[in-house]
Amino acid sequence: MAKKHGKRYQELLKKIDKDVYSLKEAVEKVKELKSAKFDETVELALKLGVDPRHADQMIRGSVVLPHGTGKEVKVAVIAKDDKAEEAKAAGADIVGEEEILEMIKNGNLDFDILIATPDMMGKLGRFGKILGPKGLMPNPKTGTVTVDVAQAVKNAKAGQVNFRVDKKGNMHVGIGKASFTPEQLLENAIAFVEKINKMKPASAKGRYIQNAALSLTMSPSVKLDVNELAEYK
Repeated sequence: MAKKHGKRYQELLKKIDKDVYSLKEAVEKVKELKSAKFDETVELALKLGVDPRHADQMIRGSVVLPHGTGKEVKVAVIAKDDKAEEAKAAGADIVGEEEILEMIKNGNLDFDILIATPDMMGKLGRFGKILGPKGLMPNPKTGTVTVDVAQAVKNAKAGQVNFRVDKKGNMHVGIGKASFTPEQLLENAIAFVEKINKMKPASAKGRYIQNAALSLTMSPSVKLDVNELAEYK
């Protein structure tokens, strides 16, 4: 059964006067679609021509957006000794070993990103069913399993976005807030698309970015020109 949208949503739909927008036009348009009382997230949705069942086509990684995400990020680091001290000095919010493991065991996931040194992954493995569904399990591909915990913390605080395709090749990421300037949103979007294009698998056939759209948390989507997106490399 099709979802029915309210009057506010229908009014916003009337503002979308083109079938396809350039990225520059789209960031300007989504700012016109702001309607909520909170600072809505600007969301970029992509449909990629990949089959994640093949390991080489599982698109997963991270990118530090030039203007951040507009979100305050709470970072936890599971490390010990010198690495724990480095994490604290870099600005991590929660640092420890057994205390963080106890938090996770009790389902207390009071953090947005979890960073771990490689020697801690053996202890975290048993919590895969807790951390995995929340996207919190540290992974080398996203830079959250590393010996350079200080840089990982700085990246997370600076606006690092972690991403991965779902089973159908879809991906959704927040690239900023409605309060950002069009220039900030455009530069963040380009940085993200460039990263995705660089990760195109050699085995992926046909068009890589098949569909793309920009929207706010509470707005309809603005369809993007995928031919233009393919040019950002």
